[in-house]
Amino acid sequence: MRKVLIANRGEIACRVARGCRVLGVGSVAVFSEADALARHVRLCDEAVCVGPAESTHSYLNIEALLRAAQRTGADAVHPGYGFLSENTDFARAVEKAGLTWIGPPADVIAPIQSKTAAKAIAQAAGVPTAPARVVEATDDRALREMGEAIGFPMLVKPQDGGGGKGMQRVDRADQLPAALASARRVAASAFKSDRLFVERFVDRARHVEVQVFGDRHGEVIHAFERDCTLQRRHQKVVEESPCPALTPQERERICESGRAFAAQIGYVGAGTVEFLFDPCSRQHFFLEMNTRLQVEHPATELVVGADLVVAQLRVARGERLADIWPGGLRQRGHAIEVRVYAEDPTAGYVPQVGRLLRAEWPDAPFVRTDAGFCAGDEVSMHYDPMLAKIIAWGRDRGEATARLQAALAETVVHGVGTNLGFLQQLLAHEAFVANDPSRSAAHTTWLDAAWGDRAPGTPDDADQTALAALAMGGSGGPLARTATSSATDRAARPADVWQCLDGFRVGGEAE
Repeated sequence: MRKVLIANRGEIACRVARGCRVLGVGSVAVFSEADALARHVRLCDEAVCVGPAESTHSYLNIEALLRAAQRTGADAVHPGYGFLSENTDFARAVEKAGLTWIGPPADVIAPIQSKTAAKAIAQAAGVPTAPARVVEATDDRALREMGEAIGFPMLVKPQDGGGGKGMQRVDRADQLPAALASARRVAASAFKSDRLFVERFVDRARHVEVQVFGDRHGEVIHAFERDCTLQRRHQKVVEESPCPALTPQERERICESGRAFAAQIGYVGAGTVEFLFDPCSRQHFFLEMNTRLQVEHPATELVVGADLVVAQLRVARGERLADIWPGGLRQRGHAIEVRVYAEDPTAGYVPQVGRLLRAEWPDAPFVRTDAGFCAGDEVSMHYDPMLAKIIAWGRDRGEATARLQAALAETVVHGVGTNLGFLQQLLAHEAFVANDPSRSAAHTTWLDAAWGDRAPGTPDDADQTALAALAMGGSGGPLARTATSSATDRAARPADVWQCLDGFRVGGEAE
């Protein structure tokens, strides 16, 4: 392997470029017209424009990506996460072109794309699964019988998709027809397939995922687990390792389940097997597998002391895991990761766009920042608004949390609104700090139920009026800013806007 084309953008493209540099391997960035000056372009050795801003014509354009590899002489392709990272057609096209695909073979990816096929694999591997059934019936009577067989509450899910898209919770039989119709519409639009299945909903569950790794010689191991329970609309907000809810025996069982699933399919490279953990029965159930590197992989890297991207590259060129990690892997301490987004948590988490006038990421012992942007970069409307990931390690969960809170307090982003205040409130919440399974924060739907579409401290009507007055030039100057805490908290903020930690715009919102 001499040169790797990184078929992605943003933070993960920067991360892969650093991994290539560690091994002395050349790196090729691809970029859309909107990303010509992006950070990942600057970090790579070479860069090729693959199309206009729309991702369907650039980052999702298989032919353009392969042409870029041919033009630059790249002999390998790393897909990152998102975009085409789990696309069977792309993996096959890369393999057919004689290039090294840094990931599992296309024939391994294909069966896992169907959630029902993946469940069958899990069952064959002896991995626990929740009761589920493919939706084939259309008449009300058959649907009622299916609901009775599975039990309520249940989830309706697209067979061929992920990321929570199209997912519908159903608590009663009379809700099932409408939920199926809604899920079919979303699935057909997002995944070009309206096939559905229903699965028993594990109430108040924790989301636990197992990092797995396989080499080209048949060895498959696990690199322990992460907890991704705190989610908003099925999208992860906080990730930590190890999972604070598991006993050592439960950790051993769930990690072995992840490894067994990956071994069943002859997995190669980095992947994640996801589970729901029932805190009442203390059982875990297979959810799905992601055949790529996860956004939250740094939390694992910090607790096991491994570079998973470098390991991906070494496995892709034929090395054995026993040579990459000769002493094996074990957990040390605790790591917590959060994602910094350009969004307004007080207005339904609406994405924010604009130029980063200032971006100061934390630089402290035991704190890591994986950033895709720096000062001067433009946050585009065309792509995911994640700016960076901030991860902290500690000897225990309390120390990791304290270090992460300090890191967030030191982070400064100006030019666009961010979720920094929201993240600080979340990490300070008594339910998160206590980590008591009897409390409401110990399940995947807590954030949606407790905070809904607006983060805590969303201004009421009186606050909105006061903010409007400020924006129009009242006391405090012509300042329109993201509100991320209560009116009392806002009153206590520094008068100097350069000492504030959340986003703002002088003179009001950008037009």
